[in-house]
Amino acid sequence: MFGIALPTLGSAARAKIDRKDVPPPTPIIFPSPHVPSSSSTEADSTSSGPKAGLVKTLQAICRPGDINGAAFDAFGVKTFYDANPAEVVPDPSYIPDFTNWDSLTLDEAREKNASTRLPLNNGNLSPGCQTYAERKAELSIPNQDAFRTVRRLPAMKGKPQPRLGNSYEFFRCLELFTTFWDDPTAPPPKTTSEEPAPDATATDGAASASDDDGYYRTMVGTAMPAEHRHSLLSAFIRLVAYDFGCNVTTPRIEPRLQLCTPPSAARPGQQARKSYVPSGCIFVFRTPTKREHARAGMVEGPIAAVSARGSSSLDVDLEKNQDLARELLAALVTAQHRAREGKTEQRFGEGQWWTTKKRWGGGSGGPIGREVDKDEVVGDKDAASPPTKKPRKTMAIYDNYRMIRPPSLSWDKKTRYEAIGRPVGVTEYDDIFVISSLFHHLSVLRLRVPRRLLEVMDGAEEYEAKSWGDLVLWRSKWFDFFKTEERIQAMQLLWAVFAYQMRKTEGEDTAMAG
Repeated sequence: MFGIALPTLGSAARAKIDRKDVPPPTPIIFPSPHVPSSSSTEADSTSSGPKAGLVKTLQAICRPGDINGAAFDAFGVKTFYDANPAEVVPDPSYIPDFTNWDSLTLDEAREKNASTRLPLNNGNLSPGCQTYAERKAELSIPNQDAFRTVRRLPAMKGKPQPRLGNSYEFFRCLELFTTFWDDPTAPPPKTTSEEPAPDATATDGAASASDDDGYYRTMVGTAMPAEHRHSLLSAFIRLVAYDFGCNVTTPRIEPRLQLCTPPSAARPGQQARKSYVPSGCIFVFRTPTKREHARAGMVEGPIAAVSARGSSSLDVDLEKNQDLARELLAALVTAQHRAREGKTEQRFGEGQWWTTKKRWGGGSGGPIGREVDKDEVVGDKDAASPPTKKPRKTMAIYDNYRMIRPPSLSWDKKTRYEAIGRPVGVTEYDDIFVISSLFHHLSVLRLRVPRRLLEVMDGAEEYEAKSWGDLVLWRSKWFDFFKTEERIQAMQLLWAVFAYQMRKTEGEDTAMAG
């Protein structure tokens, strides 16, 4: 009765604004390839050593304006922008020969599909050239034809109705972008002299070019809700991730970069200071092969981080620094999660006095001095007892406040933390992938995170500045979702990333426990 298609309503709800009243488009400015630097930091490090360590530098950041070149200098960030797929993927041998696959017809792809499927680390086989041909054909559908299907309009006269298949969700989310961003592939609006005569228009449900005249950008890009970009990016990643046994999943616990000062930085008689920096990223996890574990919502990994941001003024240094900091934060959080493999969580404050002893000294009367024991009777003893109430299953707010216990757990119990894709025997570093999105574009980052850096952030002594070396970042070019050729290139890059991360390595047990 109330089964209304909400995506259809979202696509059809367009503000009726005359074209001459449409606000100007939002300019698209990508991040600068130059990392901000601080000359004062270099002077301090060359003269009398670093004034503050990495953790103290990060803990001193309280406002967005505090993110400057000193923070990036403390990490030793080194960037390589517009990297090709062979540079983004650590081992280019796992990149399929897409040029050869593009030359195959659909029938030839079916015949050679079995020979192009490789074993994965979950015990299954990777998708082959047939799956690639299907995804490429779906993404090659022109935007206007795909949008007509999403808007439930008939196909143009003389054209067949396109079959979006697995890419329907992607085009549905991309169609929502047309309210806030100009589609560079859309035909220019027709003038009054070009409008067809009334007798030349199609009737009885036949499509005409005038059906799309009411669908054009009516708002600025900065007004687009953030969930639109998250939905579009997740739908695009799933086109590749599903076939590799992975999925984009929102974490149940807020992703946080855990920081701890070294013991030497603490005052006498005090413990090291622990803090965290929250991140708004989500992750790509591997789906368990056991059905009962998958139904229980368990995941494995993470394999990569997904960061979709709404920054639009990247020509300003403050916005530029914040955007790069968000990407680095997502990568470092992912590195900490992957480093949890084979470890158990050490609950912060466990066994300490402030999690076991009463803060008020345990005197009579409780913390506010007005509490009485339950055995003490107040009032007339012979009075009738009040009616019994059904015992509540949860504690009252005040009783919950009085509980003396450590902070809540920061590890997800349903996540099997594992450094999937890291080469066997390599422990000095971990290659972290971040799938980043700005405006209506996508870029893939690879950040090589040294193990020494994770140890310093976990509280290890930092005897010298940047003892871990450089924090190297490779970033691919920005791919426009509106342009067919570029989104196919983005799909190929994601395919190569998943093929590398999900590869089967020698000596690895493929009979996964779940």
